[in-house]
Amino acid sequence: MATGGLASVLHGLVYQAEWVNGFGVFFCLLNIVLFLTNCVLLSMRFYLRPGSLTKSFTDQVESLFIPAFFVSIAVILINICQFGVPHCGVWLLKTLQILFWIYTGLSAVASAGLYLILWSTLIFPIHMMTPTWVFPAYPLMLTAPFACNLIAAASATGRIDVLYAPAVALSAVATQGTGCLISLMISAAFIYRLMTQKLPRDFQRPGVFISIGPYAFTAGSLAQLGAEARTILPANFLDTQNSADIIKIISILVALWFWGLSMWFFLVSMGSLWKYLHTGKGMPFQMTWWSFVFPNTALVTATEIMGNIFESRGLQLFGCAMTIALVIAWIAIFATMVACIKQKKLLWPKNKS
Repeated sequence: MATGGLASVLHGLVYQAEWVNGFGVFFCLLNIVLFLTNCVLLSMRFYLRPGSLTKSFTDQVESLFIPAFFVSIAVILINICQFGVPHCGVWLLKTLQILFWIYTGLSAVASAGLYLILWSTLIFPIHMMTPTWVFPAYPLMLTAPFACNLIAAASATGRIDVLYAPAVALSAVATQGTGCLISLMISAAFIYRLMTQKLPRDFQRPGVFISIGPYAFTAGSLAQLGAEARTILPANFLDTQNSADIIKIISILVALWFWGLSMWFFLVSMGSLWKYLHTGKGMPFQMTWWSFVFPNTALVTATEIMGNIFESRGLQLFGCAMTIALVIAWIAIFATMVACIKQKKLLWPKNKS
């Protein structure tokens, strides 16, 4: 997810060059390779250890990360919209539109189903609460990014008539709104937990960054769809004159609201790491370190979109600076992960990680 998100961030940079696009394609292809590798290895695990598949749905930790499978698929499809559509025929747009409808239905069923399984089989104490509770709703929050990138790719290649753009956009807003509202309720529970139990323990601290994603994805998607309202919606939509302009203004203002909320959660998340920066105390590596990257790719993308809409050079430069920081973070985390696997500290028998 983090790798594909980084490809998306590079695609959205206002300062484009061939080498930037090349890096974006590299991360896009690497993400597909990593996804397929993980699918093969997990299939081997489930085959070699009978019963481990069903047990993962009722495991206190593993169950919350099952939605990563659906989110990874959405990120790959978004990357294909960004890097594949401009170089392929109409067939790819039509295929992606079909995949959009399949993914939208699948994300709704998966989100509701996973929460029902958790609520039926497990108990999560409030003092152990982290933003990972929102993860089953994450598949819903990739529908609008998928839709806006699909529509943007069709518009950029002059093939917008191939899509049922109004239906795609409106269904994406509906599912995105559902996921965002679920996240808002869980964020309220998380703030209650912080007020009564203080910050999470060391190994849970990176998960605080997950709270950024829902509002950043929503902000970027609403702003991008709103900016294209005239292209997406028919004239006199809802029997209202200038309806596209009205929707554009409202969408961008609401997106600005969510962008501000995601920036606030970013500041809180960064502040939660002050303990380690101030004392120089190291944090043991966990796979949750990837939370430093993936949710922030949504924030950077939303920042870039806001910078383009408001023609703010400051926001555009800020987005570029954050992109550089994300690339450095990705390299550092990937290198640390490989080193831990090599040293048998991670994904090794008798190691719960």
